[in-house]
Amino acid sequence: MTTRERIITYWLCPAEPARRHFAEIINHLAARFEAPVFEPHVTIYVTNAEREKPNEVLAKVLPGRQRCRLSVLGLNCSDKFTQTLFVRFAPQTELALLSEDLRRASATQSDYQLKPHLSLLYKTMDWETKRELASSITLPFADAIFDTVKAVRSPARIESREDVESWRVVAEGKLTE
Repeated sequence: MTTRERIITYWLCPAEPARRHFAEIINHLAARFEAPVFEPHVTIYVTNAEREKPNEVLAKVLPGRQRCRLSVLGLNCSDKFTQTLFVRFAPQTELALLSEDLRRASATQSDYQLKPHLSLLYKTMDWETKRELASSITLPFADAIFDTVKAVRSPARIESREDVESWRVVAEGKLTE
């Protein structure tokens, strides 16, 4: 992928009260580490933006689809900028089906591999700090409800604060209770 290439990323967004709790952690960490603020989300599919019509994709995929309950496995960190510090979720059949339906409905099918996680921080930093953060944060719940799917236009490579701040929601839809 080139630095100019654009993608559409489909996000699964948490319902209250988890949304508020995740947002508070993201905002606190962003202020503490001079990192970007972003909306809490689990990436469920990614495709090329060139011919994608996100409103049509969501209109085809979302009707009748139920909210998702994802079980927290724990916090982790990695060398990847977009996975500096994140909450890992257990694989879930309905979520995998949603991701696959988005793939089938998209103009260009990608080989995106669903690994459900919700990032809490995007920042290049040392491993010791990341590990300390991962062990210091506790969530007040064992699972979270997700009730919204959003399509977000972004650069294909997310490697900086500016890349994160350029994200734009271009379509969204609700999941039913």
